[in-house]
Amino acid sequence: MYQQYFKRWIGFIVALCFLSVLWPLLLFLVICLIYSTQSMHIFFLQQRAGRYGKVFKVIKFRSMSDEHDESGDILPNEQRITRVGRFLRSTSLDEIPQLINVMKGEMSFVGPRPLHVQYIELYNKQQAHRHDVRPGMTGWAQVHGRNAISWREKFELDVWYVDHLTFRLDLKILYKTVALVLKRSNVDNVRESVGGEWFNGNN
Repeated sequence: MYQQYFKRWIGFIVALCFLSVLWPLLLFLVICLIYSTQSMHIFFLQQRAGRYGKVFKVIKFRSMSDEHDESGDILPNEQRITRVGRFLRSTSLDEIPQLINVMKGEMSFVGPRPLHVQYIELYNKQQAHRHDVRPGMTGWAQVHGRNAISWREKFELDVWYVDHLTFRLDLKILYKTVALVLKRSNVDNVRESVGGEWFNGNN
């Protein structure tokens, strides 16, 4: 009953409250991003796979500039990430705009992380089960290592979450997420790296 009826509306109300309270911080971050990237395009939008594989655009604060080399080719991610962007990633503040995705019903606060659309055809039958719920801003895999574990382990944790989803489990994951972010220890395991390994169906 929680998953079918209450989770969506609880997420909407909480996301609306957060956005209402955080708007001064959001305005400050927008100004910092415009200054650091020299661009008015301060949001990063990318197509991701949502519930039942439905494609939507995930929203984040842009953490990289659009710099190119002398040949006109865009520079590697590691060279384009700004100081402000690195701070946003390490504190997970770049995720704040996803509250809009939560309000739109495309995401939840807790669920398997939304991944690239290209991965959909690479999942086996069990892994595809992760799409039976809305993707989340954080999830069971994220509080169990994220980049320190293999894709296979991540998907096993995602499917376990889908099979055991409860309000109590969501609260537990949110608590663990806040604790990890506040510690800011082993950040790469809590946040996605600047160019992580792609899933190829075998790893």
